[in-house]
Amino acid sequence: MSLLSMPFVDTNIDTALSVFAGGVLIATIAAVGIGFWKIHELPIHKASTKEHHQIGLITALTWIGFVWHWVWVIAVIIAFVDGEQALRRIRDIWQGDRMPTMPTESVNTEDK
Repeated sequence: MSLLSMPFVDTNIDTALSVFAGGVLIATIAAVGIGFWKIHELPIHKASTKEHHQIGLITALTWIGFVWHWVWVIAVIIAFVDGEQALRRIRDIWQGDRMPTMPTESVNTEDK
């Protein structure tokens, strides 16, 4: 046997290894596709568990996100951010309502 010879060529093992490699290729493509689908459907599942009021919008943005990926990011933001709480916080910041700060201790600057 020389160093340039190919092992398993013209044998039944060659065919079996080709079939096995094809199966691994198909399984890998299927696993990647299923994983992509699960991640892509994440906003819809989050919105349905939170009983979000905009679930129709989130679903539409998720489907559009298959073509334009930046739209999917908007769907994720809408699904995960509590809109009412965010608007209340923005309103409080806009009106200047802040939590009262703790009074600072006066520092005695007199020299003895």
